Amino acid sequence: MSDLRNVQAVLVARQRLLQSRLTGIESALDAPHAQDWGDDATEWEGDEVLETLGLSGLSELRKITAALGRIDDGSYGACARCGVDIDADRLKALPEAALCRACAQAPSRS
Repeated sequence: MSDLRNVQAVLVARQRLLQSRLTGIESALDAPHAQDWGDDATEWEGDEVLETLGLSGLSELRKITAALGRIDDGSYGACARCGVDIDADRLKALPEAALCRACAQAPSRS
C-alpha cells in the first residue's frame, strides 16, 4: 500500500508540474505578436513548437489522470486490455502505463 501511495504522490507531482507548464504555454500563445513581419514569422514558428509541446503535455496529463483514477478504483497495475499484471519495472519507468508491455507493442485494434 505504501508503494501505491508513493506512485500516487509521483503522479500528482507530475500532474501539477504539467498543469503549470501548460498554463505557461497558454500564456505565451496568448501574448501579442510583434508588428515587424520578420519577427512575427519567427514568433509564429515558436508558437507551433509551443502548440506541439502543449498537445504532448495534454496527452501525458490525460494518462496521469487516468492512472490516478485506476489507483482510486483499485485497478492500477492491471493491463486495461488483457487484465494481466503490468510488470513492476514497466510501472516504475512509466507509472501512468495502462497496458502491459505485450499489449502496448501489439498493433492497436480498431
